[in-house]
Amino acid sequence: MSRLLTILAIILLISHTAVAADKVVSCTITTGKTLAYNGPCLFIPEAGGSFSLSNTDRQGPLFDDIGVLSVFIIAKGRAEVRGLTSAGINSRWGEAKRSTKDKACWKGTDFEICAR
Repeated sequence: MSRLLTILAIILLISHTAVAADKVVSCTITTGKTLAYNGPCLFIPEAGGSFSLSNTDRQGPLFDDIGVLSVFIIAKGRAEVRGLTSAGINSRWGEAKRSTKDKACWKGTDFEICAR
């Protein structure tokens, strides 16, 4: 019985997908042709390569009225981007493609997000 429990524990540890810890990174966010934000932000990794960006102290907006910006991976090199406003509105920014020149950047039709 003890051996079975040990094997099950090992399987659970191996199969568990670990997500890295949050970290402060340098963010550049462009909307249209306007630089909306350039500075430190909190990078919050999620499963499957998805991530969110927020203010470094998790208080107040990241920029303008956007509190959290989320990049959800939907396929290799493609993501769905959404911004959560301080009013609680989850606004869809649209699809983005990962930059081939700078893997830290995701570019949509009228926005670009870089987190380094």
